[in-house]
Amino acid sequence: MKSYLRTALAEALEKAGYDLPAAITVERPRQDGHGDLTTNCAMVLAKAAGKKPRALAEEIVAQLPRDPDLIAGIEIAGPGFINISFTETFHRRQLALLLEAWDAFGRSAAGQGRRVQVEFVSANPTGPLTVGHGRGAVFGDTISRLLEWTGHVVEREYYFNNAGRQMRILGDSVRLRYLELLGDAIEFPADYYQGEYIKDIARGVMEKHGDSKRGEPAEGLFKAVAEEEIFADIRKTLGSIGITFASYFNEHSLYTDGKITEVVDALKAKDLTYEQEGALWFKASALGNEKDKVIIKSTGEPTYRLPDIAYHCEKFKRGYDLMIDVFGADHVATYPDVLAALKALGYDSSKVKVLIHQFVTVMQGTEVVKMSTRKANFITLDELIADAGCDAVRYFFIMRTVSSHLNFDIELAKQKSDENPVYYVQYAHARISSILRFAEKEGRVASGARANFDLLVAPEELALIKQLLQFPETVESCALTHEPHRLADYLHDVAAMFHVFYHHHRVVTPDEGLTAARLALVQAVKIVLRNGFTILGISAPEQM
Repeated sequence: MKSYLRTALAEALEKAGYDLPAAITVERPRQDGHGDLTTNCAMVLAKAAGKKPRALAEEIVAQLPRDPDLIAGIEIAGPGFINISFTETFHRRQLALLLEAWDAFGRSAAGQGRRVQVEFVSANPTGPLTVGHGRGAVFGDTISRLLEWTGHVVEREYYFNNAGRQMRILGDSVRLRYLELLGDAIEFPADYYQGEYIKDIARGVMEKHGDSKRGEPAEGLFKAVAEEEIFADIRKTLGSIGITFASYFNEHSLYTDGKITEVVDALKAKDLTYEQEGALWFKASALGNEKDKVIIKSTGEPTYRLPDIAYHCEKFKRGYDLMIDVFGADHVATYPDVLAALKALGYDSSKVKVLIHQFVTVMQGTEVVKMSTRKANFITLDELIADAGCDAVRYFFIMRTVSSHLNFDIELAKQKSDENPVYYVQYAHARISSILRFAEKEGRVASGARANFDLLVAPEELALIKQLLQFPETVESCALTHEPHRLADYLHDVAAMFHVFYHHHRVVTPDEGLTAARLALVQAVKIVLRNGFTILGISAPEQM
């Protein structure tokens, strides 16, 4: 519908001697009774045209097509909004197009082939993924899917952070557990990596090498084995919920390839650094940020801001049109410094979009789930997947805006009832599949080509059709605003409207014409649900 109105507006403006402004909006009115779509076209164009918005709106409306089969009414409201109402015939015709598009319904070329890199998860390979990592993983992957559906060329990247103090501690944690297994008396520091997974890695070293690695340094074999095994576990966990990456960027390469040094030299050349108490400071305050930050400690070790700046410089060199970073809430105070440095170094920082996700609390009804005793002092994503299932994990992580804290209720996620939101939307798909199987046994086959959609006149049918036709614009809007939770809301509404329709109307009836039309309608619902599930990365069950 939006594309139809944009085309009509462009033609009407051309007749009136104007060009269609790129900044106009075409959207659904916020209040019922204001038509199906509204546009601010006249208000945007009024100043350049030298006319009052309402007067210009009247001029535009006079040139808009008035096909009575398509347009039910055109009104001017408020300061110059143009409200359009479409006929039932128009909506029925669009339903036929939905069925023709099938699996492609909802896809668009809005992205125009723009190259987008989405970096997400990027957890240090120091332990299993937590539920917090899981929220970022599902969010990043769903954003990527939305962008792909809207004509963007997307590259998913994992920043493999295998350098610095945390990795040294990881290696030494394994070394100490190895010595402990050999019978040595050790003191295990409280700030080292706890949990059975460290002992498991150490046990593997002992079984393979015996006691021959007593003198091995922490950053040698122990670090290498731990990094390899933990990262393999991370990739396996992500794969279990359908997440894979096109590329992995190795942080250590920033040091070995001299990229860290290049950034430091570039910042110094712009007089954006100074030394104090043996440390090198970045003049973030000179660029509008709250205060200066250390980028190289007095020990000579860079803080994480410095490799982050170098990493983003490398991203820019790859020529992306947009770079999306999905970070946890602990990055809120750090990414502005990276963006400021990039801008100072001559990069267009507006091409970097940072999306922050808040924390997750796992609940069992009203009780907070106790921490894992197997892995360490946190709940692993593997444990959550095993308990709640892949579909529930993905859906629950995405059904709320990531800017808010999420309580993940395992008890609710496992329920097979309408109270469980993922079960509710999937059950609608399964019920439709059951209806179509029954119809086929009765010799009735869903076919848009055979259906007379003019027979769909009931309020529940028309409301359902209108809801289905919003799918493409919902996908596009969610992609451009990076708000996948609104797609989950939309699919829930589709399921709810289908259940209302099904409660009031039989699909397979003695009337062959009406049956054909309703079978086509429920097939259309199934298409929208399945396509939406594909974007969210959940299954579309044929029966439940």
